Amino acid sequence: MTRRTALAGLAAALAAGCGRLAFMAANAPAVFGAYKRHADIAYGDGPKHRLDVYVPDRVPAQQSTPCPLVVFWHGGRWTFGDKADYRFVGAALAGLGYVAVLANYRLYPEVKMAGFMDDTARAASWAAAHGAEYGADPNLLFLMGHSSGAHQAALVTLDRRYFAALGPSVPPPIAGVIGLSGPYDFLPLNEADVQDMFGPPPNYPNSQPIDFVRSDAPPMLLVHGLNDATVWPKNSINLAAALTARGAAVTLKLYPKLVHADTVAALSLPARGRAPTLADIAAFIRQPRAPQAALATTGGAVA
Repeated sequence: MTRRTALAGLAAALAAGCGRLAFMAANAPAVFGAYKRHADIAYGDGPKHRLDVYVPDRVPAQQSTPCPLVVFWHGGRWTFGDKADYRFVGAALAGLGYVAVLANYRLYPEVKMAGFMDDTARAASWAAAHGAEYGADPNLLFLMGHSSGAHQAALVTLDRRYFAALGPSVPPPIAGVIGLSGPYDFLPLNEADVQDMFGPPPNYPNSQPIDFVRSDAPPMLLVHGLNDATVWPKNSINLAAALTARGAAVTLKLYPKLVHADTVAALSLPARGRAPTLADIAAFIRQPRAPQAALATTGGAVA
């Protein structure tokens, strides 16, 4: 078997989401990347309050230091997944010269939305507070996720209450949000477990990032495969339209023929030819942007 054929097979396995085998295929080449991985750092008291920091060995000559800081949350329908499965994401971002933070968080049914969103805010705040220790610029903080992780990145950015609930400290300035195949506009809720994690019914609108769009939202990059039957492309299309209508900056990338896993799978070496995800992320982060003010802390407690 040629190396090209083997990589094509690995790419297909990852894109199809073939469990642990797919993640092993994606992560095997990432182990040897030019980065240092600081694993299982605590950002809270619970066993799920752990994150990994990926620090590049080298910074590209054209990039000024310190590095952009990217926090990534994995997908898994808010019920499963682990940061260790996405080592290829940390390696890919470090390869661009970024400091990457991959965070675990509590999952349903241990917690409902308020719990995993609290973890999302805490991990982002930890990254902003400690990123400089790893050579990152906390003023170049980007929040990123795939699938349900993209939902968390968008919602914690748009709904001001999650950072406000952490206390009187100033919420971190967010330079941008990168959402891969994310659910942002997914009412009605039809599955019983999703109804429970986001319920009771009067609270359902609080789960929808599109309901918190505002004109001063940080720039967003929304990436979606047009053959995604897990999270419909209309989620990214509708959120992009709502942001545009409010005058917020948004870049929408729709990849023909690609399915739900392809957008994140394309960050792995075996599947990198499937989609230009990595190049689109790099172009988005390179965009000149005005310094972001800290998020306002108005708003009540999160239900």
